[in-house]
Amino acid sequence: MKMQLAQVNVARLRAPELADFIAGLDPVSALAEAAPGFVWRLQDEGGNATNIPYDPDPLLIVNLSVWEDVEAVRAFASSGVHLDFLKRWREWFTRMAQPDTAMWGVAAGKRPTAAQAKSRLAQLEAQGPTAHAFTFAAPFGPDGLPRTSGPITSRAEPNGTSSIPAAAAPGGPAVPDPA
Repeated sequence: MKMQLAQVNVARLRAPELADFIAGLDPVSALAEAAPGFVWRLQDEGGNATNIPYDPDPLLIVNLSVWEDVEAVRAFASSGVHLDFLKRWREWFTRMAQPDTAMWGVAAGKRPTAAQAKSRLAQLEAQGPTAHAFTFAAPFGPDGLPRTSGPITSRAEPNGTSSIPAAAAPGGPAVPDPA
């Protein structure tokens, strides 16, 4: 069975200085949809993911997508306009105590739900990275085994996640670490 990669990230908005973030949503989403390896993203009828119910906290938003593999999502997340967007992450979002990014394998053609994504983040928090829910810093392959080539990015958050590529971190390297 062909497997693809589901990727979720959640963030708690920092109100009210969000005009640049909101203005960038459609262009960044369009770039993701045109990126090599992109398969699908969760969105409402208007194409917006930030309106999808995820949590009772109205400032907590979800981004859920499916990609062909870890390398495809990494290539998109760590380059171009998306990387420029990530460099401003701290302007728009607050750091969360629990994991805010998780990835897991899904059968080709299957579309994960926001509830499933929330469950994977909870499992990551409870068990750390496993084939069921992992991070860029501790990836697993489609066979369920840890990748032996090392982390996809070297920047791990204090909560064990790696939501922002190394190049987006203040003081981080100028380019993301190679896989």
